[in-house]
Amino acid sequence: MEHIVIIGNGISGVTAARHIRKLSDKKITIISSETEHFFSRTALMYVYMGHMKFEHLKPYEDWFWKKNRIELQQGFVKTIDVKSKTLHFTEGFTMTYDKLVITTGSKPNKFGWKGEDLNGVQGLYSKQDLENLEIYAPNNKTCRHAVIVGGGLIGIELAEMLNSRNIPVTFLVRESSFWNGVLPQSESEMLNKHIKNHHIDLRLSSNLKEIISDQNGKVKSIIIQETGEEISCDFVGLTTGVSPNIDFIKESEIETKKGVLVNRFLETSIPDIYAIGDCAEQREAIGNRPVIEAVWYTGRMMGETLAQTLCGNKLEYKPGHWFNSAKFFDIEYQTYGWVFPEPKENHAHFHWIHQDDSKCITMEYNTITNEFLGINTFGIRMRHEVFDTWLSEKQNIDYVISHLEAANFDPEFYKHFEKDIQASFKKTLQTI
Repeated sequence: MEHIVIIGNGISGVTAARHIRKLSDKKITIISSETEHFFSRTALMYVYMGHMKFEHLKPYEDWFWKKNRIELQQGFVKTIDVKSKTLHFTEGFTMTYDKLVITTGSKPNKFGWKGEDLNGVQGLYSKQDLENLEIYAPNNKTCRHAVIVGGGLIGIELAEMLNSRNIPVTFLVRESSFWNGVLPQSESEMLNKHIKNHHIDLRLSSNLKEIISDQNGKVKSIIIQETGEEISCDFVGLTTGVSPNIDFIKESEIETKKGVLVNRFLETSIPDIYAIGDCAEQREAIGNRPVIEAVWYTGRMMGETLAQTLCGNKLEYKPGHWFNSAKFFDIEYQTYGWVFPEPKENHAHFHWIHQDDSKCITMEYNTITNEFLGINTFGIRMRHEVFDTWLSEKQNIDYVISHLEAANFDPEFYKHFEKDIQASFKKTLQTI
């Protein structure tokens, strides 16, 4: 019986295993060094905030794996011998495979800062990170002040988590405005205000120079590069992005760059070895998508696609139109299609913002053809399937503006602001 081994039990690997089982009777083994059972990584923050318990993060009961004949192996793969198709574990045992799926996810970036490995300094990615947060930042008595380094989605999540326990936070963001490498200026500036309104000490254009230790090997302060200011703190969150977790692969014959290189069929340079999820890097970008997609839903899609290939129906990975979602404290964010920080050539932005400065939309469209190209929404929940259809149909911007009600989860909101949005769009056209 063919043995398929999956290294990593995140959304990509588990989705692949589930769909392989639906399609076949192959032997399946999932290897994990983090936890015995799969959990929803994106919901870790809600455990710390008291909304959930860790067991609520497990989508499947513990008996699910045995019932579905998916074997679970705890251990850390040290090396891969591609010639003998053998995995060597740090624990001393080995395992052979017929087909191998590498789905080892990401690891938080570190940039060689002095003190980055001190106690009380960590990222926010793993279950172990969650457990360490309870040690070093359980409340505002043990942790009188926290510093977060890095202004991405994980950084804002960690700020919200600490804020929920009334721990004062200083937020170092190297950019001149929050997330302005992704968002148009108006949206980025709205988030700057929103973060500050939640009593976060937001420091823009600020880089970390070093982390200072106390006499016990624990963080006691940080130094800001630009000003030399020292800020006392009991906890430092390093949220400067993530990188593919592939250190153990770099000594093998599997071709890598930042991630494990794969083609459109998610095949690596070695026959019978595949890579999916955050650790996979496309040899050629798919449209405007990054070659490494550290996004939950694309990991799931890769798992579903690869399962078909492994079960005899070779399938190309086609992720479709880009979309993503996140939350900035109490403002929900969604994006469909492409809205760039600055409009591309022959493109323009239509931007509407509500007077309360917490709801807005930005659309990008082609000024020559009027084709609708993408939308960002803040504080307004939209329907994915509607925008997916409009993008496939290449609808024009006028059509989208006049039919927004069809895409809105909250029709009452749309009716209330319909005239304002349409008047704003008409005014935008008159000034182009």
